[in-house]
Amino acid sequence: MPHTNHEVSIMKRKNCLHHLMLVVFAVGLGLSFWYSSAWLHLCYGLALFLFGMQCIEEGLHSTAGGTLEKLMTKSTATPAKGFLFGVGSTFILQSSTLVSLLTIAFLGTGMITLAGGIAIIFGTNLGATTGIWLLALAGQSVSLSPVAIPMLVFGILLGFFGGQPKAVGRILVGVALIFMGIDAIKSGFGAFGGQLDFASLNFSPTLEVLTFAGIGFLLTCVLQSSHATLILTLTALASMQITIPQAFAIAVGSNLGSSATTAIMGMISSERAGQRLALAHLIFNGVTAILTFVLWMPMTTIVDAIAELANFPPLIQLALFHTLFNVFGIAVFWRWQGNLANVLTKILPDKTNTKLLPDGSQAVMPRHLDPNALMSADIALRAVSQEIRHLASLSMEVMSHAVFVPSDDIYKKDESPTAPTPPFEPNVQTLYEWQIKPLYGEILDFVSKMDVDETDTRQDELTAIHLVAFTLLGMVKDAKHLQKNMAKFLAMDVKNDKKDGGINDIGKEYRYLREHLFVSLQALAKAEEMKLGSQKWVMHIDTLIRHADGLDDMRGQVFTRLRDGVLDGEQASSLMNDISYVKRIEEGVLELLMGAGEMFCHQAR
Repeated sequence: MPHTNHEVSIMKRKNCLHHLMLVVFAVGLGLSFWYSSAWLHLCYGLALFLFGMQCIEEGLHSTAGGTLEKLMTKSTATPAKGFLFGVGSTFILQSSTLVSLLTIAFLGTGMITLAGGIAIIFGTNLGATTGIWLLALAGQSVSLSPVAIPMLVFGILLGFFGGQPKAVGRILVGVALIFMGIDAIKSGFGAFGGQLDFASLNFSPTLEVLTFAGIGFLLTCVLQSSHATLILTLTALASMQITIPQAFAIAVGSNLGSSATTAIMGMISSERAGQRLALAHLIFNGVTAILTFVLWMPMTTIVDAIAELANFPPLIQLALFHTLFNVFGIAVFWRWQGNLANVLTKILPDKTNTKLLPDGSQAVMPRHLDPNALMSADIALRAVSQEIRHLASLSMEVMSHAVFVPSDDIYKKDESPTAPTPPFEPNVQTLYEWQIKPLYGEILDFVSKMDVDETDTRQDELTAIHLVAFTLLGMVKDAKHLQKNMAKFLAMDVKNDKKDGGINDIGKEYRYLREHLFVSLQALAKAEEMKLGSQKWVMHIDTLIRHADGLDDMRGQVFTRLRDGVLDGEQASSLMNDISYVKRIEEGVLELLMGAGEMFCHQAR
């Protein structure tokens, strides 16, 4: 549906306000750079680091292909396997947010369970501690730039090639930028941070912990990276501009900030399954943070004792504390992950909608096209396949409305539809404009954003999906043309039936045509109960072929009835056209089941 003038005006004002805020922010940031060169150097380091993370994510995704997706599917058979997958993938990718969002997208496609997703989330939290250990062990005295510069050169050279070399080059560029960013952050913070001395501030212990936890939370939300927050924390701690307890509090806050950003992105862009996992991530990190604050003294005492015994420097103490409270949270939640999944399912139940076509004028929205799925071509492809099944369900219901059969009838076991009764509505043209066409447009838009080139093996699957969608649209368009005469002659039939207790001949023909199409639509719906290639499936297809051939006999009888004067020329012409429409729809049903049966049979569920 097109937006009203008022809605368009509101959208324009929001866009203007958004652009104005960006301009104000850019101007303010530019002025701050002019005011402080040290601040500029610090922001330069952060920019290099964050862009390097992005390059690594893109490069690993391109080189790994579907490996991550296959591993995730196999690694959630048990909670322990899911947990280890979360640890390992986060260690390799060095981004708990990326792994969390991929898990949310996978859950949305039904490839993993909610309990399996929760186990992966536990693993990502522990895997995220590996980054801070590496940074802490490297220390602040080691310069990474001498290693970064050759990596940057080779990475850029590899970028001129295509395929895998280009992806490897992207990874090298990312690692080089991260190394250079870390050095820039160290030097920038050394100059800029000299103006700050949080260590000398007088706080009550409770207020100090809460304040610096809030700083860690806000920094992570702004930077969208807990790694960046922890690098700043390590640098400040090494420069003695913050105390060890303050660094501990920032680490807890960054952990909570990471889950908050993931939760917001997951809740906004995902369907119910993804929203449950996003909420589980937030609950897990939130409760872990609260328990850490409650047990602050025992935890910090344990770290102090280990540090004193092993003579650990402050940076290693921070890494140790970060690991300790994450392990503690996992230990608390581990036995309750199944219960947590059940509670979240009750809090956020599936949206039950037996009648897929809404009664209002709002367009049907996609159910499975989670933007997070675009991070992986395999996940995105599965999401598109599921959305095509959604489109197929809607299309079947629109076609049932075209012949005035209640949409619920095609899912029942009854072999005959409910008798037609006035008023003969809704209008299929309206349903097509409001429901089918917008959803098809959303699918095309999603596919256009997928990272699949012409040489990719997934291109064949995408082509098959396009053909299914195109076939469905063609069937709905034929149903649109069919509805006009169907309404006209069924109305005459009902009127004559009430008047003289009989059924007129043209009405009888359209009743038969209506029931004929109903059987084919019901056959498409029943396919989901069968296994592709089974004997039952083959018999089902054979029966449907013979059923569709029955329309040829009906077409031949039209001329006989015309010669006998049972039908007039106009009625015969209308009936012949409408038989052709039904024939094309039924051929479309056969084409879908024979050419893309895997999308409609039981094994696709």
